Amino acid sequence: MVELLRSDNPVLISAMLAALADAEIDAVVFDGIADIYGAAFPQRLMVLEEDLTRARRVALDICPEFLEADRA
Repeated sequence: MVELLRSDNPVLISAMLAALADAEIDAVVFDGIADIYGAAFPQRLMVLEEDLTRARRVALDICPEFLEADRA
């Protein structure tokens, strides 16, 4: 699995999981300790490497600011 994005915003993570599920892309949240302590630690949203290109397109619609740094 590869990292699609990292965020300490649980609402964003939830929205991305829903959008990826709608696009039939499997995703997993790593570093789930953020669920216990609120947004104290960033969570990583992971996808299969072969789904990364499609997942990035979905993410760009929802949160382009989190992916712009990867392009530079």
